Amino acid sequence: MKNIFTLTFVLCAHFLFAQKEVVLIALGDRSIETPERISSSPKFNDTMVRPLSIKYPLLSLKHQTSTSFEEINPASIKTIDKLTQLYKTYAKIGVGTELMPIAEVFFDSDRSKKYTYGVHVKHLSSFGNIKDYATSTFDRTQTLLCGGIKEKKYNFNGKIHYNNQGLHYYGVSDTLGLIRDSIAQRYSDFGFNTIFKSFKKDSVSLNYKIELSYNNYGSKKPKQKNSQEWRARENFFGLKTSAWYKLNKETYAVDLNMIYNGYRYGNFNDSSPFFGEGIRSDNTVLSLKPNITTTLKESRFRAMIGLDLTFDFHNKTKVYLFPLAELKYSMFNDIFIPYAGVRGGVSQTTFKNLTQENEFLLSNINLKNEKTPIEFFGGIKGTLSKKVSFSTSVRFVNTRDKALYIIDTINTIRNKFKVIYDTINLTSINASISYQENEKLKIDLLGRFNSYSLLNNSYAWNLPRLEFLIKGSYNLFDKFLFQLDVTLEEGRKSLVYESGPNVFEENGQYIQELGFIADLNLSIEYRYNKRISAFLELNNFASQRYQRWYNMPVQAFQFLGGLTFRF
Repeated sequence: MKNIFTLTFVLCAHFLFAQKEVVLIALGDRSIETPERISSSPKFNDTMVRPLSIKYPLLSLKHQTSTSFEEINPASIKTIDKLTQLYKTYAKIGVGTELMPIAEVFFDSDRSKKYTYGVHVKHLSSFGNIKDYATSTFDRTQTLLCGGIKEKKYNFNGKIHYNNQGLHYYGVSDTLGLIRDSIAQRYSDFGFNTIFKSFKKDSVSLNYKIELSYNNYGSKKPKQKNSQEWRARENFFGLKTSAWYKLNKETYAVDLNMIYNGYRYGNFNDSSPFFGEGIRSDNTVLSLKPNITTTLKESRFRAMIGLDLTFDFHNKTKVYLFPLAELKYSMFNDIFIPYAGVRGGVSQTTFKNLTQENEFLLSNINLKNEKTPIEFFGGIKGTLSKKVSFSTSVRFVNTRDKALYIIDTINTIRNKFKVIYDTINLTSINASISYQENEKLKIDLLGRFNSYSLLNNSYAWNLPRLEFLIKGSYNLFDKFLFQLDVTLEEGRKSLVYESGPNVFEENGQYIQELGFIADLNLSIEYRYNKRISAFLELNNFASQRYQRWYNMPVQAFQFLGGLTFRF
């Protein structure tokens, strides 16, 4: 400590007296500690220090538990079959007033993706007569065999039928005492039809359809071999083909049809004394119809345009060219679909077609094909809701050689009809509305107004001016099924040849009003179970003996009842 003080003093004096050099000599103790040597060498220590493991032992605790059960009501499950069970056979038998038996049988295949087949046989007859008229009994038997093959790329279907119909020309008074066989008629009808249609989905493929038909039709044979009351018979052959090719939004198609009908009335065999006498008609019609169809705006707009080139080889060869065009546009998701078009064509007239429209025809008739040079049509159809749909349309048609039926005056008792032909202009306005609620209730209403203008006749004989159709069906608890059909017609007139009650004269022709038609039919079916049911049909329950043809009244009120079976 003493040394430190002395040093401090000297330094201070040095700064104070810097101009004089001072030498200071002093004694001090400077000792150094003795070093120690480390004997170990340095090294790395990589030992991990593990954390302490702390354990918490579980305490053994026991608690008393209780269990309780709560009752749950069983759930009710209703199972519905995806597909209803089909029965192969359906049979219907019954009988009605005027001794009218009915029998009908259907036999069909089960559900199959590839094969279909079926048989249908129906018989209806009546042994009763219409008051104040000659014998009016009739019988009708129909037989149909059908089958088909369904493949992904094609379908093939075929039908064979045989129909037999017997009737009487009863349009005369029963006071004449006519023999039943003298006014009897019978038509036999046999034929087949086959259709092959391809369904190639490849866009570069050509699809086609081929239809082949044959039909033999004729009236009854005379009982006396040498009688001049000959029978009529005809053979029909038809070959109809179609081919279409789709490219982008256009479809190119062509139809080629050839139909032949050979009609014979009389004796054309060497063994008959009347060989070569009668009527012979060979009727061939050949038509070629190329057309193009296009769709635009996501298929809402559709347009078709084409031509109909027809060769009529009946009597004299004639060539016709008819227009084909149609436009259709879907608005508001098919709520309204307006459409319009124009078309024409030749319709072959056959003895079978005429007698199916008027069964009281003479067997010796002159056949002429019906020509429609032009027909304009248009309208609107659509849906107002999920349950209601409607349709309105108008047609303007010019038809040549339209078949009309009038009483034959050569026949002294005037109980048969003959055919005359005339040119007719028709304006037809149609309106219909339909309501359907699932399979429970369905109602269809249709009204039609027809206006005729003829070249040689005052009126379109036997054709109605106003028509109303009402159809309805109701399913009550799937036990009772009701069906109602109502037909109302007004404005029908017939050509007669002498004055009388309700007969007036116009343009040198005697005309009789045929009156108003009100045909009401009600059908009721009770389903005992899925296999057995009973039915009751009330036909013409307005009991109106209206005349469908001049001097040919229908039967008044009649009922028909019976049973149906499925197995």
